[in-house]
Order: sequence, then C-alpha cells, then structure tokens
Amino acid sequence: MQWWPPPPAAANWGEAATSPKGDRRAWRRILDGAVTRFDTISFLSDYGTTDEFVGVVHSVIRQLAPHVSVIDVSHHVPEHDVRSGGLTLARSAQYLAPGVVLAVVDPGVGTQRRAIAVEVGDGASILVGPDNGLLAPAVSMVGGATRAVVLSEEEFHLPAPGPTFAGRDVFAPVAAHLCNGVDLLELGPEVDPVTLTPGMIPITREEEGHLIAEVLWTDHFGNLQLNVDPAEIESLGERIELRFDGRARTGIRRTAYDEIGVGEVGLVVDSYGLMSLAVNRGSAAEELGIATGDEVKIVLGEAGDDIDPGPTGAVTSVTLGAKP
Repeated sequence: MQWWPPPPAAANWGEAATSPKGDRRAWRRILDGAVTRFDTISFLSDYGTTDEFVGVVHSVIRQLAPHVSVIDVSHHVPEHDVRSGGLTLARSAQYLAPGVVLAVVDPGVGTQRRAIAVEVGDGASILVGPDNGLLAPAVSMVGGATRAVVLSEEEFHLPAPGPTFAGRDVFAPVAAHLCNGVDLLELGPEVDPVTLTPGMIPITREEEGHLIAEVLWTDHFGNLQLNVDPAEIESLGERIELRFDGRARTGIRRTAYDEIGVGEVGLVVDSYGLMSLAVNRGSAAEELGIATGDEVKIVLGEAGDDIDPGPTGAVTSVTLGAKP
C-alpha cells in the first residue's frame, strides 16, 4: 500500500515542523537556545477531538518551543461558529495565564482572510488567529489592542501541502516562535487594530414593556446564559415573566442552582456576571426547548398568566463581569 499523496523526499519523523520554509533565522533561535519570552499557550478551536488536528498542533508547538505548556481551553466550539468561539474566548480571557492565545475557528481558511497576531496589555499576551471577528471580544475584554500584525512572513510558517490547515501551518508555529522570543513586528507588517474585523455580540432591546434578550450560550449542563445584565431587571422583583416561541414561563430569581424549586425556572447570576436560565439538577435548554441564538422576551412588569408574545424592540449595553 502506498501513501497518497506521496510524502516529500526525506520526510523524516517531525521534519515538517523543524524545516524552515523561508530563511533560517527563526530556527537558528531554537538551535542557539535563545532567551524565551512566554511559557504558556492557551489553545481554543472548533477541531473537536475525534481527528488528529489538536494533537498535531500540540506536536508542532512541542518541537519548536519545548519549554511551553499548552492549555486546552476548548476544542468543542460548534463547527464554523465564529461568534460562539469569540464568546468562549471572551469568557475565558481574564482568567487565562499571560502568554500566547492560539484561537482557530476559521471557516474562511485558504481564502483572502488575514492571519493576524494581536498584542494586548502592552505585551503581556498576544492573540494569534484568523481576522474574522474571533479574537475581537477577548481583545475588548482585556482592554483593547496595543499592536497588531498580519502574519505574512513565511519564514515563521511550516511548508503547507495545502492551504486548509492554517492551525498547523501558520498559527501554531507563529505561536511557538513568539514564545521563543521572536518580536511581533518580525512576523509581518503592522496594521491599525481599528481595521481588524469586529466581533458581533447581540445587545438587549427594550420596547413597549418588553426586554428582548438572546441566549448567548448553552453550557454543558443546559444552563442558558442570556445577554442580560442583572441591573437591567433589578427592579422587576423575584418573579419575572419570560416569553419565547409563543409560550410563557415565570422565572424565579435565585442565588444558587440548588435554591431552584422543583418545576421552577430559575434566573441566576452566572459565574460571568450575566443572567442565566436554569433548572435544579437538570437542563433548562431541554425543559424550555430553546437554545443558543433563540430570543427570550422579558416582561417589564408583574408576571402574569397570558401568553401574548407582545412586540419586539431594542437598545442597551451588555458587559461581561470583570475579574474580581
């Protein structure tokens, strides 16, 4: 049996990760034992764990920067869902170790979309990934970008058999080289951070007695995070009427999941400072039949028994709570 396509000549084990694509300056740093800059890469993707993708990226980093610890934030972002990936990264950002953040949810891989690295905190961390809005919420969360570059210098990339695995061929080696002390500006031309693709995060809208919210995230337990700041519903009291898909349920304000009574729908401030819908030791998503991206209307008045869906409406800001 012959492998197809045939591997390049003299393709020794691990050779692809340690053979320079351009000139040899990047690899010279490794061989000379250059002073390292970062020792942590936090890695997020939509690769899943069925295929070899995550393991290959780990291995590329290991060969180029063996001193680095790779933290797997998540590899189960829904496939191609840039917004979900951006929100996952934003929720995590303030708790990640200083270093390089490698994020890959990249439905535009192989096209003209830019590959970028974004410095935050005056160099405390650098985010590496596609310029498709994935990095933007996290960058905003930690105070904005100080510098950004396009990753066009191929000497810091791997030779690519095809253009569809930028996580392996571009982002992983760039992340490793940054950890090895390569300066950001060596990776490609600097660009104004204002020109980077923004992230799209929905905000609540208010009109004619309703606050129109959206489910931002359904977690592993089936809790439904809403884009609602607790202050927006503080005046509504303990019992709040919720309307969705032509149905109505009463949400009960609770402090902890175990305080939610049997048959109740709890409204709990979650660990990121936003309101979430939950049931006790069960899945609110299954109980209510709603999921990420669905609309939830909050009646801005006393909870009632009618199921009139009411009008839709608009405008207030949403923030994720700052790290205590």
